[in-house]
Amino acid sequence: MSDTDGKKPLGLGGGARGPGQVKQSFSHGRTKSVAVEVKRKRVVVPTKPGAAGAGATTGSPHLGDPSKRPAGISDAEMERRLAALKAAKAREQEDAARRAEEERAREEDRQRRREEIEAKEREDREREAALKAKAEEEERAARAAEEARIAAAAARKAEILGTRPKSAAAPEAPAAKAAPAAPAAAEEGGRTAGAAARAPLAPRKAERERDERATDRDRGKVKGDEGRRAGKLTLSDAISDEGGRQRSLAAMKRKQEKARQKAMGFGQKAEKQVRDVQLPETIVVSELANRMAERAADVVKALMKMGMMVTMNQTIDADTAELVIEEFGHKAVRVSDSDVEQAIETVADRDEDLQPRPPIVTIMGHVDHGKTSLLDAIRKANVVAGEAGGITQHIGAYQVKTPNGSLVSFLDTPGHAAFTSMRARGAQVTDIVILVVAADDAVMPQTIEAINHAKAAKVPMIVAINKCDKPDANPQKVRTDLLQHEVVVEQMSGEVQDVEVSAKTGKGLDNLLEAIALQAEILELKANPNRAASGAVIEAKLDVGRGPVATVLVQNGTLKRGDIFVVGEKWGKVRALINDKGETVTEAGPSVPVEVLGLNGTPEAGDVLNVVETEAQAREIADYREKAAKDKRAAAGAATTLEQLMAKAKADQDVSELPVLVKADVQGSAEAIVQALEKVGNEEVRVRVLHYGVGAITDSDVGLAEASKAPIIGFNVRANATARSSAQQKGVEIRYYSIIYDLIDDIKQAASGLLKAEVRENFIGYAKIQEVFRITGVGNVAGCLVTEGVARRSAGVRLLRDNVVIHEGTLKTLKRFKDEVKEVQSGQECGMAFERYEDIRAGDVIEIFEREEVQRTLA
Repeated sequence: MSDTDGKKPLGLGGGARGPGQVKQSFSHGRTKSVAVEVKRKRVVVPTKPGAAGAGATTGSPHLGDPSKRPAGISDAEMERRLAALKAAKAREQEDAARRAEEERAREEDRQRRREEIEAKEREDREREAALKAKAEEEERAARAAEEARIAAAAARKAEILGTRPKSAAAPEAPAAKAAPAAPAAAEEGGRTAGAAARAPLAPRKAERERDERATDRDRGKVKGDEGRRAGKLTLSDAISDEGGRQRSLAAMKRKQEKARQKAMGFGQKAEKQVRDVQLPETIVVSELANRMAERAADVVKALMKMGMMVTMNQTIDADTAELVIEEFGHKAVRVSDSDVEQAIETVADRDEDLQPRPPIVTIMGHVDHGKTSLLDAIRKANVVAGEAGGITQHIGAYQVKTPNGSLVSFLDTPGHAAFTSMRARGAQVTDIVILVVAADDAVMPQTIEAINHAKAAKVPMIVAINKCDKPDANPQKVRTDLLQHEVVVEQMSGEVQDVEVSAKTGKGLDNLLEAIALQAEILELKANPNRAASGAVIEAKLDVGRGPVATVLVQNGTLKRGDIFVVGEKWGKVRALINDKGETVTEAGPSVPVEVLGLNGTPEAGDVLNVVETEAQAREIADYREKAAKDKRAAAGAATTLEQLMAKAKADQDVSELPVLVKADVQGSAEAIVQALEKVGNEEVRVRVLHYGVGAITDSDVGLAEASKAPIIGFNVRANATARSSAQQKGVEIRYYSIIYDLIDDIKQAASGLLKAEVRENFIGYAKIQEVFRITGVGNVAGCLVTEGVARRSAGVRLLRDNVVIHEGTLKTLKRFKDEVKEVQSGQECGMAFERYEDIRAGDVIEIFEREEVQRTLA
């Protein structure tokens, strides 16, 4: 067997792809032949564009010649490959054509820009050459004129002296020549200037070469050795220089750039704009710079020159800021933070715009004198049944239609002593006050307070003597008692109307309404309904389903749904208006009480509601008022000195405090409860209200109560489910009340428990020392005679010598003969020994007393 074994040697054969044989050798002389496919590197021969068709025709014979086709390639596949190759060549040609076109366009653009730059530089050079030639001509003319003047002066001097030297003709010739030279030079300058005007003056060769090199260097055209020598001094440059110093290339570039910017209008300095700068009481440095449109760094620099080392985030006062504004050339316009209040319209109404409005009547008087019952009788309603304990604890606002068809707005105020502020608010917003006095009870403390509120508000009064149906009623006594408080009724020849009424039987109600109508007619009550609304908040509360709700009595204008308003430190947009009957209305005119929904928080009762134009104004006014209130509280705290704080802390050491949290249904009730609790206590104990608010008791209230170890007082409100469970876990006591009497009484009782018990001494006997005995192991023992009362061993004793107390203590032993006894009656003898005291003498008196603790209560 030959080495080849009938096999072909390993090598490359076939077409582009072809099978091959590889012989593999294994151990023990075994071999194996393997067929492999050999890939040959394809050589792409670039074809000319015109030969595309030929290539296409020459490729077609391969389709029918399987020997020249790669193995395993079908006719369809071969056609697809040839078609793809043809498309690729076409795309390459299109790309090459597009690139050539783009390159040609770019070259044209570059050439155009180059020509523009060269034209502009040529114009600059020609302008400079013309200016330089003109300057040289002027200089030559001036020099020639100066030489002529000098020659003329020398000639005059020689004539004056009368001596002419022989060589005088020599200088005369130049002078004579110079005389016609001046007009010749002038004529030549004129020709030169005319030539410069007619055609561009060609620059000198050296300057032209230097400018061309600079231009080429700017365009990046200078290459190799020529570029390296562009900035060097050449022989032609050195010869062409007239000895003066030439401008550098950088200076020429700067000059050309300035000329270009000046031509485009960039080089002109903008005129400084004077601004009116709004200047509040205090302003941040960066904000001041922003309002002046100046750099903050410049403002800080100006302040540092004034000696103030500040940063751009620090606040400066208005006086300093005004100096800075004047330094920068602006005008300062002083404004105050309170100027935001000017958004509220305060324009007085014209007489022709005013229209009659219903009167606002407030019912005031002592508690349980029948105020709400009287209003119920007028309204034909039963409000008393809904009041806890039968007393009014809120301000109620109602509108009633009288039998003659006119409307009257009624405000019902509480009569309890705790609701002083509510009665004061009612008197401030009212037109007429009805003073209700019970005929069987006469004038009481809250009646007097209501009279004072009405007088302070300068509001006319109508006295309604109620409960005239009772057998013990005495209206005349009421009229007489009112005289003591300067209230003179008509029956007593005064000006105050008085009506006898009965809320139970309805007696005198028509007379009362007639009196109200008469008083309203006298007052001529008018308002402008066609303006932005304003009114007073009678009551405010936090409703779980509706959010913050304010009872507003509209005083001027018309409040409409969708109006944006600000009330105290809160603002909002009217979402709904609800009248006193629970009906939803779209607007409320003057003297109409409505509930307003849509506030962002619960306002204070007594705040004024004003409608503004935009939401931004409302938010700005509310933020300003809130900030002013915080500053006022901070100022009040800052005014306290350290000595005052120390003195207060020392005084508070002996004062026991009862901390409480108060949550009420409405703002007025919460305010009244807090005022009542602040009056509970004395110099030893007091009630401290940690927090009070409106709405249900929440988790945050429970957390605060736990931290302060304080009970939570809920007035007509309840704790939610989570707050109840949290209170049970933390051991916080929650007390619910619906009557303010019970609340105040319980708080008084709880505060009384903090009072120290009063210790009283009861004297039970006296004993006189007859003789003193010395007993070993016991000490001095007094032999005494009980002269009065009884001597007890557990009682306290005092030793009196010449009626002066010299010792107070307890008895160590009390013996009758040799036996220890508990007490010794009057007239008997006994032996006494004092605890840790032996200075006793015959004739001393022993006073025997007992101590008793008495629990105190708050009045």
